Amino acid sequence: MSELRRHWTPTAVVFLALAVAGLIGTWTFNVFAIVQMRDFIGDLVTSGPAVSSITVDLLVVAIAGSVFIIVEARRLGMRFAWLYIVLSGITAFAFTFPLFLAMRQRHLTARRSSPTRPA
Repeated sequence: MSELRRHWTPTAVVFLALAVAGLIGTWTFNVFAIVQMRDFIGDLVTSGPAVSSITVDLLVVAIAGSVFIIVEARRLGMRFAWLYIVLSGITAFAFTFPLFLAMRQRHLTARRSSPTRPA
């Protein structure tokens, strides 16, 4: 049993909790749409449970992505990771998360090609 517990880091627990919140949050509104016999695609344009479901979906993804940004940036020694999260409030997480991934890839490539760093 302790073998199983040691693999559950605090970060893994946060991601698992977000997964559960995402499932419950989105499917609550999906069930509302089904029970009310709503036009899910039509509701995306006008309003209704579909919009609420997508809002919860995107919010949970943004939170999980923000946690990932902080954890991964610390692990790799990248500075100013908090800036990606702050900028997402001004621009969009759809912009800042891929931007972080691009900068992360550059950082990893630079580390691999550095002559002073052992392979």
